[in-house]
Amino acid sequence: MKKNLLAVSVAAALGASSLVPTMAMADDMTTQQILDEIEQLKQRVQTLQTDLEKERARNDQLAEKQESAEQKAAEAQQAAAAQEESDDGIDVGGAVRFNYTVNDDDQANKDRGGDLAFDTFRLNLDGSIGDVILSAEWRWYEYFTAIHHAWVGYEFTDDLTGRAGIFQVPFGVVPYNSHNFYFSSLYYVGLEDNYDFGLGTTYTPGDWRFDLALLKNDERKWGPDFDGSGDTDTYSANVIGYNDAQGSTQAVNTLAARAEYDYKLTENLTLKPGASLKYGQLDGATGDGDGDYYAAAAHLVADYDRWNVQLQYTDWEYDLDDPTADFINYGYYAGMYTGPLSANAVTANVAYTMPVEWGPISSLSFYNDYSLIFDKNNDFEDTYMNVTGMAVSAGGIYAYFDIINGENQPFVSGGSNAMTSDNDSNTIFNINVGYYF
Repeated sequence: MKKNLLAVSVAAALGASSLVPTMAMADDMTTQQILDEIEQLKQRVQTLQTDLEKERARNDQLAEKQESAEQKAAEAQQAAAAQEESDDGIDVGGAVRFNYTVNDDDQANKDRGGDLAFDTFRLNLDGSIGDVILSAEWRWYEYFTAIHHAWVGYEFTDDLTGRAGIFQVPFGVVPYNSHNFYFSSLYYVGLEDNYDFGLGTTYTPGDWRFDLALLKNDERKWGPDFDGSGDTDTYSANVIGYNDAQGSTQAVNTLAARAEYDYKLTENLTLKPGASLKYGQLDGATGDGDGDYYAAAAHLVADYDRWNVQLQYTDWEYDLDDPTADFINYGYYAGMYTGPLSANAVTANVAYTMPVEWGPISSLSFYNDYSLIFDKNNDFEDTYMNVTGMAVSAGGIYAYFDIINGENQPFVSGGSNAMTSDNDSNTIFNINVGYYF
């Protein structure tokens, strides 16, 4: 009995001694797992903290970019407002020009080696006040002064602009149907770079340009006491009478319309075909000077790379009530000059412009401009003028070097009645140098 009890006791003791290491091992394993899990949690916390810091940095960058974009937008808006405010004002400009001329028909002039003379001083005012556009130019010549243009305008839309005052008549190739200093023969009959008093609009939808103007009269002063004095002190060629009578009639209530299409054939070639029409009344000091007149033109401007070509066909007629009328009188440049009552004309001009870097010289333009007035009433002889020349641009200096050959052409061949008489052809060499500011 005692032996059995001892055996049981020994067995129990041995069993208890083997159970203690097992429980200790179990406790050790649980602790290690907990430590491992804690370490894993720490790593996950560190990872989350790192991700959180990256996200915060990203958000800070986005906030900085947003703030920078808003600041730039505000600065751009302020700059635009400042620019708009700076554009609201009048710019003052002008030019001073001189001529050197050698006239083949003037022996004394040739013996002197030509003459150098003052040509023009002009003052330009251009800009805007509020939404009103303003432009004006006054010219001083050696022997007279004259207004060139003076108008106010308003831009109703991006495509529609209106103006009132003295502005260029929309007719033919604009702004000039020539490249040289002497213009074309059409200038001397009031059909190139002519300015009158009235209302006008320019509408440019897409590739089209439409001009419409109602011209009340030219820029001179007319009234019931007008006697014709001073009516030749003008830049533009204006009708001032007919036959030998100065101040006997004027053009009034003229409607001028012009249409042009800008057709871009290739990257380098652009064609601008168009048509122009003028119709108005003739108001005479007596009933004999009354009547009407018209002028019509088909024109084309072509630009290819550096080349420019201008072509125009023109037809016009003055229909006076006086059956004895033979020719029209034009007043311009302090003189009275004659012109046909009716005629046709063609102009053909070509120019090539070459950019250069020769000291201050930045551009050279070579050109040949030809104009012919034919089929005149009363079988008057044809008028032609050909100008071969070069224009030089150097900073504020712009100079024309022209060789002008003409027949029955005012200022070239014949006197004040050049277009209504028969004269020999003549050649003039002219240099016009102007400083533009």
